Amino acid sequence: MRDNNRAPMSRRGLLGAGITVAAAGGLAGCGILTGEDGGSGGTGEGKSKGGASAESGRPAPADSPSTRPARPIGDGSTADTGPQPNQPPPPVKLLPGQAPPQFVVFSWDGAGDVGDGQFPRFLKIAEEYDAKMTFFLSGIYLLPESKKNLYRPPNNRVGASDIGYLTDAHIKDTLKLLRQAWLDGHEIGTHFNGHFCGDGSRSVARWTPADWENEISQAMDFVTKWRTHTGWTDIAPLPFDYRKELVGGRTPCLLGQDKLLPTAKKLGWRYDASSPGGRQVWPVKRKGLWDLPLQSLPFPGRGFEVLSMDYNFMVNQSGFSSNGVTAKRPGWRKQATGAYLKGFERAYHGNRAPLFIGNHFEQWNGGIYMDAVEGAIKGMAGRKDVRLVSFRQFCDWLDVQDPAVLAKLRTLDVGRKPEGGWNTFLKAA
Repeated sequence: MRDNNRAPMSRRGLLGAGITVAAAGGLAGCGILTGEDGGSGGTGEGKSKGGASAESGRPAPADSPSTRPARPIGDGSTADTGPQPNQPPPPVKLLPGQAPPQFVVFSWDGAGDVGDGQFPRFLKIAEEYDAKMTFFLSGIYLLPESKKNLYRPPNNRVGASDIGYLTDAHIKDTLKLLRQAWLDGHEIGTHFNGHFCGDGSRSVARWTPADWENEISQAMDFVTKWRTHTGWTDIAPLPFDYRKELVGGRTPCLLGQDKLLPTAKKLGWRYDASSPGGRQVWPVKRKGLWDLPLQSLPFPGRGFEVLSMDYNFMVNQSGFSSNGVTAKRPGWRKQATGAYLKGFERAYHGNRAPLFIGNHFEQWNGGIYMDAVEGAIKGMAGRKDVRLVSFRQFCDWLDVQDPAVLAKLRTLDVGRKPEGGWNTFLKAA
């Protein structure tokens, strides 16, 4: 792991229990960094790996937007195909005394395909278990490395990135899978672009609201002008208007939220998922946006809690090495799966606070964290009142609820079951 801006810290102090380590916990959104230059040989969140190109999977249903006339937008990189298919019924208010659903949001930082089968794997799992997810796309994953000089990151030199650019073949696969993801009903958010972490002058932690606006504008251009930047004419457009689709994101390493929020509000975003070290309680709005943080979860066999992201599990198990002791991996896999499920059970049988889980399409420690996410989905899906949704869909539900009901839900502490049951607790709300 290389990050010239980060001072050495102990694993416990870096990513340990609870809100008291929120600042250090900001490292949660971080991949294995490559240094300033990045490049296709890097080892970032969406590092370019070998392997054959992946196709996008099953055909679209007969009534899907992909089978209807599309209205090209701009250079044809995106298209207006009408309302997004495969969405849940419109949300309704809770009835008096009704228990809230147990919402779980699985989200993916970077959301680039690198030929290892993880992106299509989880699209298939999501279909099998009726789950919707949020994919936070890094804009430069649609920008060819040969055109990296088009990226002008704030406080960094032209073309710099702390995650690698994808190969052309992997950009094509990413486009196909993003198309499938949206048609399947998933959300496409943003993870911005160059992923600059740490606390030095290059870091997103130093960016101003204007810097964030610049970065978002560039991410938008890389998504909506990929056809111009690549010259490709043999790939279908993304079937959505990204300027309307984009309503939230997660910052690199969970840094810079305070300065991002004014810009996000100005752009009409509905939520931000960048706050570190959140507790499993019902969310509030900050500066007009829903604040939907990663959360501290029980860490089986350890005396502290861990942030709800695969990277944090790795650091607490094998340090900053993504290739830890092979013999320990089965135990680590069980521990990671257990953390997700313990957090779920604590909320499900307690205050029903939503559970937010973050991931990367990475093979850290032999891919055990991918297996842990799959195990968690299998352990949660299909249970009474459980809804596996995207952040956008969760915001849809929040926005139609009675504010008095949400306020009362916020009075329930982590894992606390309402006294007298839900019927009594919310009857007079």
